[in-house]
Amino acid sequence: MGSMSIWHWLIVLVVIMLVFGTKKLRNIGSDLGGAVKGFKEGMKEGAADTKSVTDDAAQQAAKTIDVQAREKT
Repeated sequence: MGSMSIWHWLIVLVVIMLVFGTKKLRNIGSDLGGAVKGFKEGMKEGAADTKSVTDDAAQQAAKTIDVQAREKT
């Protein structure tokens, strides 16, 4: 009795479809899919930005070390 069987889930699904309608559910699904796609693209752009900032910082550090080594010799 504690867990819901497949029949309970089917009844819940039918009630949701009757309340909201299939068109509204389809729109919600497409909006949710678009949001997930936008989130993934944002994560990829953020990772690329972080990598370029890290590479720039490493190059700047290498230049600083090189200049300091030349000054001491």
